Amino acid sequence: MSQRLSAIALVVQDYDDAIQYFTHCLRFTLVEDTPLSPTKRWVVVRPPGGGASILLAKAASTEQSARVGNQTGGRVFLFLQSDDFWRDYAEMVERGVHFIETPRAECYGIVAVFIDLYGNKWDLIQPSKYAKAVTGGQPRDMHAGRPDPVLTSLSLLNGC
Repeated sequence: MSQRLSAIALVVQDYDDAIQYFTHCLRFTLVEDTPLSPTKRWVVVRPPGGGASILLAKAASTEQSARVGNQTGGRVFLFLQSDDFWRDYAEMVERGVHFIETPRAECYGIVAVFIDLYGNKWDLIQPSKYAKAVTGGQPRDMHAGRPDPVLTSLSLLNGC
C-alpha cells in the first residue's frame, strides 16, 4: 500500500491576497485556481521544490474566519524545508516575509520562525544534513565582515 500527504487546507480571508503572498513572497507555484461557485474556488499552491500542496480555502463562516491565522493555537503550523537556508532566508526577507526571530542553529539544523500574511507561524528550516553540506562545517560570513553567530554555533554541532 502506498500513501502520501498530497495537500493540507489553509483557511484564508481572501483568495487573491493569499495567491499573491504565496507566489511572490514564498515563490510557490500556483498549481490550480478553478472556480467552483460564485464565492468558492479550488486554489492550490506548492513549494518550488515539490512536496505537499496547500489548498487555500477561503473562510466561509464566522467560525472559520476566527481560525484564520491561528489554526494551531499559536504553535508553528508548517515547516518549509530548504536546501540552502541563507539563500532562502535572504530572498524571503527581501520579498517582505516577516521573521519573528533571528535564525538559530539547533541539533536538527538551521531554523527561523516566520509568520505568513495572516499570522500563521512557519519554520524555515535547513536540516543538519544540508546545513553541513552547504557550509562544509565552516561558518559563512553573512554579516558584512562579522562572523555569523548562527553558523559559528552550527560548526560546533555534533549531530545530536
